[in-house]
Amino acid sequence: MILQVEAHAERWPLREVFTIARGSKTEAEVVVVTMTEDAATGRGECVPYPRYGETVAGVLAQIEGVRGALANGLTRRQLLHVLPPGAARNAVDCALWDLASKQARQPVWRLAGLPAPEPVVSAYTLSLAAPAEMARAATAHAHRPLLKIKLGHGEILESIRAVREAAPGAALIVDANEAWTADQLERWLPALKDLGVSLLEQPLPAGRDQALSGMDRVVPVAADESAHVAQDIDQLRDRYDVVNIKLDKAGGLTAALDMKAAALSADLGLMIGCMVSTSLAVAPALLLASGARYVDLDGPLLLARDRDAGLLLIDQQLQPPGPELWG
Repeated sequence: MILQVEAHAERWPLREVFTIARGSKTEAEVVVVTMTEDAATGRGECVPYPRYGETVAGVLAQIEGVRGALANGLTRRQLLHVLPPGAARNAVDCALWDLASKQARQPVWRLAGLPAPEPVVSAYTLSLAAPAEMARAATAHAHRPLLKIKLGHGEILESIRAVREAAPGAALIVDANEAWTADQLERWLPALKDLGVSLLEQPLPAGRDQALSGMDRVVPVAADESAHVAQDIDQLRDRYDVVNIKLDKAGGLTAALDMKAAALSADLGLMIGCMVSTSLAVAPALLLASGARYVDLDGPLLLARDRDAGLLLIDQQLQPPGPELWG
């Protein structure tokens, strides 16, 4: 049978406006790839990200460009040399994994030689807002064990302090999304430690983060926008303590597994993250969570509604996906 490949865009409304240092959004725009061969169907989802120059139309065009090669048997490893790292390759790669799983009647974790996924505690993200509003949001989610705070340029310590007072039992991750300067970071790091911040994510702009290598990082610092693929790890090992691996950055589960191996070899801690997306995009990322210091896979939790057979949250733990969703 000839492999049939389809791709289309979808929009999923969010529970509330989601704001980071770069702007706000009210919906998740995703692209879904479906591959059918004989009686088996595999799916993958990605999130085109403007920060990396991606658009829905551009991602759909990239996927269309490899349709013929896929029909002729393009493998996941070959895909790494045909499409660049990014959203399009992620959706195609994850669809190929799901299709192989359905054809073999085996879960992806077994096909990939990975441990079976287990329930994990995920961070829950609080949108950038004024300190009082962030405190109200933190109060509503104070029962969650791990909160991630989106921050920008102003009211940094006031916002963290407001969240800490509203959710005293939660561990805190602060995500600046490249909004700070090196001077600001050095000035704020001791206060972040005093406020009990467990991890600081991408405080400096990617490509301008050299100052981190000589800095006393009293709070561990994670690379997000600075770390896309395995080849990035070597130059980051003296600047960061943790690497945030996202399928949409790496370009699929295949590349993300390579990136995880490189990070572990460099003695860097692991954070497994996601874009704002449905459970279909997050399900493959759960296979990376074993051994990760931090898991930040709350994309589906931010939606007004998720897909049928979406990931379940039980006792504040994300459960592994069923085969009807992915893998």
